Amino acid sequence: MAEEIYVLRHVRDKYLVHNSIGFLFVKLYYKTGPYAAKVVSRVPILTRVTKAILNSIVRVVGVSVLPKGSLTARLLDIYHCLLNHYGPQGWWPAETPFEMIVGAILTQAVSWANVERALSNLKAEGVIDPEGLRQVPEERLAELIRPAAYYNVKARKLKAFAEFLYRRYDGDLQRLLSLELLPLRRELLSIYGIGPETADSIILYAAGKPIFVVDAYTCRIVKRLKLDGGSDYRAVQALFMANLPHDIQLFQEYHALLVRLGKENCRREPRCADCPLAALCPTAQFDVGGGIGYNIPEDH
Repeated sequence: MAEEIYVLRHVRDKYLVHNSIGFLFVKLYYKTGPYAAKVVSRVPILTRVTKAILNSIVRVVGVSVLPKGSLTARLLDIYHCLLNHYGPQGWWPAETPFEMIVGAILTQAVSWANVERALSNLKAEGVIDPEGLRQVPEERLAELIRPAAYYNVKARKLKAFAEFLYRRYDGDLQRLLSLELLPLRRELLSIYGIGPETADSIILYAAGKPIFVVDAYTCRIVKRLKLDGGSDYRAVQALFMANLPHDIQLFQEYHALLVRLGKENCRREPRCADCPLAALCPTAQFDVGGGIGYNIPEDH
């Protein structure tokens, strides 16, 4: 059962004939996910009827209805547009939390396809666990992860994480990941080679704790959507953390969907014409042809 219901946007008039009292709005959208959009008609009497139905659901299941136009509603509207367009992303692809952490370090400044090749090498060598990573010589480790680029630096980072895990937690990854969110984040940030994005990825995907991961794609998309999140990591993260339910599944899926959008449409030179957020994005509405191209660097 969904924990919250949101009134996100008006539907087009053509749907009013089929959903004239509003109940089908709720039934249809309630099944699309834990934070599904709920719709209110533009026709005043239908709006009142629909709101009455939604308020009845609120009383029964203890959920809340947000007004159209609120920042939370807008963020969730963006989320559902992306989810409806791309579908669930199934991210992060890893068999174990430790593999996820290794992948998070390896993916710094390189495509995931390269990371997959490096991970395959580590698996074939039998060193994709804390003890194996600790014991493998750094030179051999660098050779194994060569496909992931910057392999000498990343080998040092992986070794640093393994040494930290044994020094502080006797090699017990679960002890580390079981820390509360903020202490865990402080611990991760103290390790050589782990910055905010990598630390938050580990917290969200390996530890399963609700923190919103921000990357260059997110910063670019936020600016083009004119969401007033600023341009630095903390400001953009605060925008999502302050205005979304702290739900792990929502944060994971939202992050993955933004990455997908950033790769396919919201590039340095945006492809606005076929963007799933074109109707919600001031940049796309200003230049549907996609030629405006804000100069937002990749390495926020």
